[in-house]
Amino acid sequence: MKKLLLATALAGLSAGAAFAQDVVRLGTEGAYPPYNFINDAGEVAGFEREFGDELCKRAGLNCTWTTNEWDSIIPNLQSGNYDVIIAGMSITPERAEIVDFSQGYLQPTPSAYLAASKDADLKSGPVAAQTSTIQAAFVAENGMTLVEYATPEETVAAVKNGEAVAVLADSDYLKPIADESGGALVLLDQTEMIGGGVGMAFRKSDAELRAKFDAAIKSMKCDGTLDAMITKPEYFGPDSPLVWGDAGKEGC
Repeated sequence: MKKLLLATALAGLSAGAAFAQDVVRLGTEGAYPPYNFINDAGEVAGFEREFGDELCKRAGLNCTWTTNEWDSIIPNLQSGNYDVIIAGMSITPERAEIVDFSQGYLQPTPSAYLAASKDADLKSGPVAAQTSTIQAAFVAENGMTLVEYATPEETVAAVKNGEAVAVLADSDYLKPIADESGGALVLLDQTEMIGGGVGMAFRKSDAELRAKFDAAIKSMKCDGTLDAMITKPEYFGPDSPLVWGDAGKEGC
């Protein structure tokens, strides 16, 4: 789904460090609704907050939440600022060299282009994407001119102010923005299927902690709780392509 972070790995902590702690610290971005965002009370909210809390309950873990800017989210996991990343992070081979992933909890979702007009020519000018994302890599590798921004909000602002002809991001993030723009912004018909689904990221030394979360994710797939959560209207909706269905029940 979201994001390709090509960060240099810092030294990992000792094996099992996170699992040995009384509190497991979950790190997220807090800026990518409906996956994760900060609500009016200043708290982490969104699909991944509800999902993460349920995982911790099933795994018997005491969890807390913290936020981190996207471009340093893997280095700060490695340096011990938190124990798990749960932030709409796509599972990619490049990242898997640095961190270990849980099994996927969301299937790949289409990436969409948001522009000021249906006639926008993606080859005519810069296409915006958030720094270190799978969308940024896709734009750069496919003959378009890439302009990168640190936050999702800045990529949309670039389209509004004419700095970019379009922004490429997860369709689930961009669709509400288009719907709320009153026609000023539109989704193009062209979509891209990139990324290998979304998983939680762990330090390679924390295999025991990862196994705990993997078991909890699988239990949510098996009893249908995960699909029910995904299809909530405030998250991805009843027609979401992210649901697991029978595929999620394999091995139950």
